[in-house]
Amino acid sequence: MQPDESGGQPINSYALVSYIPDPLGPFLNQLRIEMLEGCTARAHVTVLPPRPLVHPAEEAWQELVEALEDTTPFLLDTTAVEIFPVSSVIYLGIGNGFQQVKALHALLNRSKLAFQEPFPFHPHITLAQGLNPDRIGPVATCARQRWAGYCGPRSFPVRSLEFVQNTIFPETGANCWINLGECPLRPAHRPAQQLGRND
Repeated sequence: MQPDESGGQPINSYALVSYIPDPLGPFLNQLRIEMLEGCTARAHVTVLPPRPLVHPAEEAWQELVEALEDTTPFLLDTTAVEIFPVSSVIYLGIGNGFQQVKALHALLNRSKLAFQEPFPFHPHITLAQGLNPDRIGPVATCARQRWAGYCGPRSFPVRSLEFVQNTIFPETGANCWINLGECPLRPAHRPAQQLGRND
């Protein structure tokens, strides 16, 4: 659950994500907490990694909505637990749906949302990051064991994308992503929400 946004300090860091629905989402949320105590981020696939905006967020949001007008929902399959060699991020790989996410990134990483990202874009589901080097191996082993024991569905539909902003809560030290707006993908034919700070 996101904390109450009152008292939060929004910073100039925005991203576009697709949250993972039940039943896979809650399993991955719990797994993230087990691997990194205090983790509050919901399991998601990132389409646009965090970036600062030069233009107002409302203008970037409108550009997103227009660019996604003809994008249809698609199915995404998860694969195996892996580790990025440079950043040491532990992640869940993506099979079917990988190219669709890459295509969305290429479509949207331009104009008011353009950003030179530090790593080549590689669609994935983050499980743990920022670990001490001596914990990476044991945590990855634990994640692989837990993943092997998961009996639920390993695929899910991507039906909408959410525009989020990083927000700091000084009193608790929490660093959270607040949902600003949701853009359903066609053929839902539902209008995107008005941009605003929503939990």
